[in-house]
Amino acid sequence: MAMGMQSRRGRRAPMAEINVTPMVDVMLVLLIIFMVTAPLLVTGVPVDLPDSKASALKADDKPIQISLDGTGAVFIDDASIPPDTLAAKLSAIHDARTDDPRVYVRAARTLDYGRVMTVVGEVSAAGFRKVALVSAPAPAPKRK
Repeated sequence: MAMGMQSRRGRRAPMAEINVTPMVDVMLVLLIIFMVTAPLLVTGVPVDLPDSKASALKADDKPIQISLDGTGAVFIDDASIPPDTLAAKLSAIHDARTDDPRVYVRAARTLDYGRVMTVVGEVSAAGFRKVALVSAPAPAPKRK
């Protein structure tokens, strides 16, 4: 009688327990999917960044990323743009935004320093004040 919890008329009493196993299974699958896809969403144009001992930047909001690859091609976020239209494009982006967004400049280590500083100068001339150069973290020193 204790197994079925039947009443006098043969009906079963409502079960007061909730089976959460299927929900936990779904949540674990979603967690794995997000863990795999999150690093893929962050990366942009592949650039061989120089090493630096500077600490990592805080990521409060989505910054504007300007990338220069090894050939000197210029990208805003993931879109390739001609180098001569960079100033006009940056001015249009600055005029369209109401806040003062961060601008990250990523350049390949093989590029000429003057080329990188030309791009940084155009970013500054467009009105952006929060400009940062992005580098890869320095490798840890080997201990003897």
